[in-house]
Amino acid sequence: MPDLSYVMAALAIAFVITVSLRAVPFLLLKPLRESTFVRHMAFWMPAGILCILAATTFRSSAFGEVTHLWEAAVATAVTVVVHLGFGRRTLLSVGAGTAVFVTLVNLV
Repeated sequence: MPDLSYVMAALAIAFVITVSLRAVPFLLLKPLRESTFVRHMAFWMPAGILCILAATTFRSSAFGEVTHLWEAAVATAVTVVVHLGFGRRTLLSVGAGTAVFVTLVNLV
């Protein structure tokens, strides 16, 4: 059994590291809010993620079973329409596109 001082030192070190790692993002938040780069990334990153998702889906569909290509196209169209129509909510649009793709693949 380890000595009590050893356990207390290990817990203190873990505590300091945990608190420090959680505090650093808040210290960096203010300068990042005023950054032009971060504003551009916040605008374009969701669209980039959607493009990567669509490319991955088409690649796996095109090189896998060709029968899933039209399902991927319909799901991508739904994703784009939901993304643009509902205020660029990435989680909603990706969720809707994924649900449509899974539904079409399993039911049709």
